[in-house]
Amino acid sequence: MSGPIFLAIDLGASGGKAVVGILRDDSLTVEEVNRFPNYMVKLQGSLYWDVLYLWQRVRECLKIASKNYRSELVSVGIDTWGVDFALLDSRGELIGNPHTYRDPRTEDVMKEVFEKIPRRRIYERTGIQFIRINTLYQLYAMVKNRSPQLEIASTLLMIPDLFNYWLTGVKAAEYTEASTTQFLDPRRKEWCIDILEDLGIPVHILPSIIEPTTKLGPLLDTVSEDIGVGKVDVIAPATHDTASAIAAAPFVDGETGYVSSGTWSLVGVELDEPLINDDALNYNFTNEGGAFDTITFLRNIQGMWILEEVRRNLADRGYTYGYEELISMAYRAEPFKAFIDPDNPRFLAPESMIEEIYRFLDETGQEKPSDIGGLVRVILESLALKYRLVFDQASHLIGRKLKRINIFGGGSRNWLLNQLAADYTGLPVYAGPEEATSIGNILLQAAGLGYVDSLINLRRIVKNSFQVREYTPNTTNKHEDSYQMFLEIISKSRYT
Repeated sequence: MSGPIFLAIDLGASGGKAVVGILRDDSLTVEEVNRFPNYMVKLQGSLYWDVLYLWQRVRECLKIASKNYRSELVSVGIDTWGVDFALLDSRGELIGNPHTYRDPRTEDVMKEVFEKIPRRRIYERTGIQFIRINTLYQLYAMVKNRSPQLEIASTLLMIPDLFNYWLTGVKAAEYTEASTTQFLDPRRKEWCIDILEDLGIPVHILPSIIEPTTKLGPLLDTVSEDIGVGKVDVIAPATHDTASAIAAAPFVDGETGYVSSGTWSLVGVELDEPLINDDALNYNFTNEGGAFDTITFLRNIQGMWILEEVRRNLADRGYTYGYEELISMAYRAEPFKAFIDPDNPRFLAPESMIEEIYRFLDETGQEKPSDIGGLVRVILESLALKYRLVFDQASHLIGRKLKRINIFGGGSRNWLLNQLAADYTGLPVYAGPEEATSIGNILLQAAGLGYVDSLINLRRIVKNSFQVREYTPNTTNKHEDSYQMFLEIISKSRYT
């Protein structure tokens, strides 16, 4: 093989994978080397991540890649979801399994935080959207409950930073992941010490912040010897998976909105600097960190999670369906029948997603679907309508209309949702690449080692290397009528 080879390990909330990238001139070839499930563990009413299981999978990925590519493997980078964290004691040892962002401990915590610190002040300092899963509320829940773990903690590491520490011995907070906490100042790239101190959250546990593409160092000898891996550098890409994915979005520019589509749908635009004002606060937009000093200005929308849970509920009832089968059933179902608000907190972690959707439809006076295809259609149309709402808000905030949308990530395989997004927004949709997160991870590693010098050149490599499918909008009066109905429904569902 010619050209350097990079290993991207992408740990998602429902599964992980390892992908190698082979860079030759201005072209990238990727090959999947491993895939594995991830899952929340429920114990006595709490939800945890099994990070030791994930550590075993990380080691396994390194071992497979090293065996298959030997001396040509030059580096490894890890990305994960945002907001979750682990605590280490004074010896650098893990203090218990981390809770997941869906854990019930943050219920009603935001309200208590706002009694101590005004909502406006938090937003002015951080520019981050208000959602109960944020690290800020997880930590305050620990303060409120007088967690002994927090009392003995010496270091807080976000989930990707934890694995980087285990690989290299370096304790650091990569900027894009740190920006998801809601206690980082995006203008100065510094922790908001004042907010944390006012909430009684210890600040001595926070590590220094590093930029994406930072070279952390080689693998620890104990790691490389244990799993038989040679000299491999560890690079922090954009360790927040969304930021890596957006970096690899080939069409994103000042006129293109994006949807990073997976368990969550991250819907927004790319900016050169934070946009923090009253309108952005009212619309609940977030200013998270991106690669190459960009801002990922977006809103988190619950995405494929809702469909994943419906599929799981059906399997529990003895009905096993593949995603393509469900999408085809939804395509044949009658359109414009009923809608949900995907962001309603009731859909965050219900006992039964199907029953929760039916309850929402009952409470909002809508007709319940008569079959599975109709149910899936409700979900997909509701997601597309939410995209329309967020893009309308984004256009208002940035003062210009968007001309196209780039949907990428695993959810970009959902051809019906892509078409519905085009239909409801009236904008052409460019779908792909599917493996945007791993591609961005790989090319940001390459940037850290000097092979890529700018975001423009990174995206040019993506355009040269991967096919993208275009969806042309087919708009009708019914699409606009449905949008107005959707706005009415979410306005009376007690959550906007």
